[in-house]
Amino acid sequence: MEAEFWHQRWQKNELGFQLDEAHPLLRQYLPAVITGKHKVFVPLCGKSPDLSYLALHIPVVGAELSAIACEDFFLEQGLAFEVNQQKTFQCYQSTNISLWQGDFFTLTEKHISGCDLVYDRAALIALPAEMRWQYVQKLRQLMPKGGDILLISLEYPQHEKQGPPFSVPDKEIKQLFAGAEITLLGTAELTGKGFARRRFATSSLLETVYRITLPPI
Repeated sequence: MEAEFWHQRWQKNELGFQLDEAHPLLRQYLPAVITGKHKVFVPLCGKSPDLSYLALHIPVVGAELSAIACEDFFLEQGLAFEVNQQKTFQCYQSTNISLWQGDFFTLTEKHISGCDLVYDRAALIALPAEMRWQYVQKLRQLMPKGGDILLISLEYPQHEKQGPPFSVPDKEIKQLFAGAEITLLGTAELTGKGFARRRFATSSLLETVYRITLPPI
């Protein structure tokens, strides 16, 4: 998806992917990956309340294209914050949460220094197939070897509905993260229930949760 697509979504407040509180699967499975971790990176984070939940346990670094999303997050969470321009990014920062507002694909390792955990709830599934590969390669570039990814994906018959969010099934995840250790932690049946604020008229709908450990050096 082009950047303008997402800017328009935020300007029009078309936030069908937004939840009002921390994702239940994050609450359930964070303990499985957080032990020994120092800082978590949340790509394409929007204004997700997951950020506040994570910050109760570990310092958070997020990346988000929209300035509207970054400002709304801190205002809605009632958090004092500062904004600093750092080259092509603006950094929105509070005590335990930093959000880099700008193009995810131009981030460097310095932007997420210290992060050894990634939480992805609505990044991979927000991207069309050709961009998912680019996204995963960027994550591999940014993250230290041996780092973990807590990934929440979505599966449904793609021909039945136009994304985003897109269906990213188990087979594709294993292709995208080839060479990593991939563990399916759990699933949630959403058929007939919809995804976040959206209703899905699909014959099946499933959320899947993975722990993905990048191979050591």
